[in-house]
Amino acid sequence: MGLKGEAAIVGYVEWAPERLSKARPAPFTLEQWAELGAAAMDDAGLPADLVDGIVTSHLEESQIFVPSTVAEYLGVRARFAELVDLGGASAAAMVWRAAAVELGICDVVLCALPARYITPTSQAKPKALSDAVYFGASSNQYGSPQAEFEIPYGNLGQNGPYGQVATRYGAVFGYDERAMAKIVVDQRVNANHTDGAIWHDTPLTIDEVLASPVIADPLHMLEIVMPCVGGAAVVVANAQVAKTARNRPVWVRGFGENVPFKTPTYAADLLHTPIAEAAETAFAMSGLRRADMDMVSIYDCYTITVLLSLEDAGFCPKGQGMGFVAEHDLTFRGDFPLNTAGGQLGFGQAGLAGGMHHVCDAARQIMGRAGPAQVGDCHRAFVSGNGGILSEQTALILEGQ
Repeated sequence: MGLKGEAAIVGYVEWAPERLSKARPAPFTLEQWAELGAAAMDDAGLPADLVDGIVTSHLEESQIFVPSTVAEYLGVRARFAELVDLGGASAAAMVWRAAAVELGICDVVLCALPARYITPTSQAKPKALSDAVYFGASSNQYGSPQAEFEIPYGNLGQNGPYGQVATRYGAVFGYDERAMAKIVVDQRVNANHTDGAIWHDTPLTIDEVLASPVIADPLHMLEIVMPCVGGAAVVVANAQVAKTARNRPVWVRGFGENVPFKTPTYAADLLHTPIAEAAETAFAMSGLRRADMDMVSIYDCYTITVLLSLEDAGFCPKGQGMGFVAEHDLTFRGDFPLNTAGGQLGFGQAGLAGGMHHVCDAARQIMGRAGPAQVGDCHRAFVSGNGGILSEQTALILEGQ
C-alpha cells in the first residue's frame, strides 16, 4: 500500500522570518508565490518550464479557483493542481500529494506557502477581516458549528485550548516544567547555529523560559511561537528528473494523515492526538522503524505539541515524554536531534510556512546543507504537521538516496 518511494524533494527555499511587529511591506501573495517558486526551482538547478504541477493553500487574491489562478499567473500548464487547507499540517500534506509524480501524471510539482501578510491595499476596496481572524474559529456565519457551539462559550483561539491540553496532561501523567522548558532551550541551541533564525543571536536557559510570563497555564510565553512573516517552498520531482537535479534527492518513502475533528471539544481523548494514526501509517508504508530516523522535525507551535507528538508518534511510551526529553540531548549534536534549525519556537513561525519549515529542516539535513547545525551521517527523517488544536495531523518519512 502507498508510495513506491519514487518521488523526491529536490529543492527548497525558506525566507528568513521577520517579526510581525517589524515586518516590511510585501508584494501581493500571488507575487510571493511566484518568487518562492522561482527560487525553489533555482535551488534545485532545474528549468522553470519543467513545472507541470501546483499544490497551494489559500491566497488573499483568489478566494476560489486558487490552483488555476496560480498556474495562470506562473504560465504553467498544470497536469496536477491541488488546494490544501489543513492549517499547520498543510505543508507536509502538500508534499505527499505532490508525490503524485510517481503516477506519471506530472513530472515536477511546486508546493509554496507565502506568509508575508503586509501586502498592498486599496482604500476603495479594503481587505475584509474574516470571522476566523476575529474569533480564532473557522467561521461566525449562520449554521457554522463554531458559531453554534464554540464562540458562545469562549472556546476560541490557540493559547487557551493548548493550555487546557497541557493541564490535562499534568493531571493524568504529572508535569515537569523544567523538562518542557528544555525543549525550547535545546531548540534554541539549534537556532543559534542557523542563519536567518529569529533567535539566532539569543541563547536561552531553562530558568529564563520559566521566568517568562505564563500565557495559558501552565504554558509560558517562551513555550509559544511568536508571530512572524515569511515564506517557504519545495520542489517535488519524479525519479527521472531527480537524477538531473543539483541536490541529493530526498525521497518521500511514506506518509500518513488523520483529520478526525476541527476543535478539541470533539476529541475522544485530549491526550491521544491524530499523529498516532498518521505516523503508524507512514512508518508502515516506508518499511522503516522509529530507530532508523537520524533526526525528527516535529511541529512545535507549543511545547506540549512536541511532547504529545513524540509520544503518539511512537518515539517514547505514553506518559513518559517528559522523562524522554530530560534524558536526551535534542540539539543537532545530540543523541536525538529534534528541530535542528530551531523549529518554530527558535526559527520562527511564519504562518502556514511554519509547517513548511519542518519539511525544509529535514530536507536540508538529508541533503547535507545544514552548515554549522548539520547532523552527522543524516539519511532519514521523520516530519510532522499539525493544524488547529491537535486536530489535523500529517506525517512524512523522508530518506536520502
